[in-house]
Amino acid sequence: MSRRGFIAGSVAGFGLAWLPAASRAQVIDLNDAINKAGRQRMLSQRMAKSYFAVGQEVELELADRTLAASMALFDRQLVELKVFSPLPEIKATYSQLESSWSDYKAALVGSRPDKAQAEQVIALAGKVLGLANTGTGQLEKVSGKSVGKLVNIAGRQRMLSQRMAAFYFSASWGVQAQMSTAEMNKAREDFIAAHELLKKAPEATPAIKAELELAEMQWGFFDSALRTLKPGTSDKRGMTNVFTTSERILQVMDSVTGMYSKLG
Repeated sequence: MSRRGFIAGSVAGFGLAWLPAASRAQVIDLNDAINKAGRQRMLSQRMAKSYFAVGQEVELELADRTLAASMALFDRQLVELKVFSPLPEIKATYSQLESSWSDYKAALVGSRPDKAQAEQVIALAGKVLGLANTGTGQLEKVSGKSVGKLVNIAGRQRMLSQRMAAFYFSASWGVQAQMSTAEMNKAREDFIAAHELLKKAPEATPAIKAELELAEMQWGFFDSALRTLKPGTSDKRGMTNVFTTSERILQVMDSVTGMYSKLG
């Protein structure tokens, strides 16, 4: 099967919660640290998406596994990033993140996903995202290289894919529907702009450009699914499409981020 065909069918066909294929047991260098730090941003939003999906009984088995896998990966990478932190202020950021993550994790596992808790999950996901973003920016600053910036930007695309999906689900549930719709649309604009930047980057190799072309194809499917949003309406087919297409584009953008991180 071609790679394009595999990506298109992997989530729906195999029903597995995606995890990065080559996630190392420890951070090996600054680019790897920026990659993993950026992945924490993504996981904050992916967990919210999965929580909302379970609450609305969309792709229930897959969403449950995705939530559990995301939480386990966040835990592991948080330990790795705290150990690696090259400066006291970065270590302090990850200590703050550890505290906020503890609150977020308690909300995610304390009881079965429920609409009454959805606003709290949105708030906690946002707090974790903000601290994870601060840590990523601090590590990029230590790097001081254009490649480090590109790893950050490519990694942020992963987060935006999950943020769009999370806010689609919260709007569908009627949770802060106006705000959720606005945030989803803002994330869409940011994603499109960053994709153009990545395509035009002089550091982009032919292999990276090929992956970005694949991302464009997946973006077409994902964007079409997002446009089915009717706030406050339970459209199970639309939500299923958003969940699965967000996972597909996540896989591609994680690959792009990893390729940038290995440029050195």
